[in-house]
Amino acid sequence: MIAEPRRLLGAMAALAAAALLLALLLQHGWDMRPCAWCVLQRLVCLAIILVAGAGSLARVRAAWLGAGLIGVALSAAGLAAALHQHFVAARSDACGVSFAEKIIMAAGLHEIAPWLFMPDAPCQEANLPWLGVPFALWGAALFTLCGAAAVGVTVTAWRGRRAAGGGRV
Repeated sequence: MIAEPRRLLGAMAALAAAALLLALLLQHGWDMRPCAWCVLQRLVCLAIILVAGAGSLARVRAAWLGAGLIGVALSAAGLAAALHQHFVAARSDACGVSFAEKIIMAAGLHEIAPWLFMPDAPCQEANLPWLGVPFALWGAALFTLCGAAAVGVTVTAWRGRRAAGGGRV
């Protein structure tokens, strides 16, 4: 049981890393330019990679519980961004100064790593289908899987914490 949260966290980190690498490959290899909502989802993927990756290296239940809870929150944020991109932003004529773009610009991410965080497409263009499915829905699926894994980590770590008498390994 002790390895299960670590494996789930490792799988979350690997899944988010694979999605981020695929997004970069599609952007730089096939000119599938990202919009601000795509870039915000990349930021969430990066945060999941860091949190889940660190949690997968931890050896205490409290760290797994924390990584699981943060993973649930990040996955929910990513899912909200993906669904907003698909159902609202991609159907709107004005995607320019959105909540996502304000976050990216305020953080200066577009200046730090423009190859990763520079939105340069309107949302309508960025939500093109890939393998027949709109790109934002691929993001929604990714964050749903990550969220399910994070819930699994949280439940397993919490049960292990209670069984161990308050959090000791």
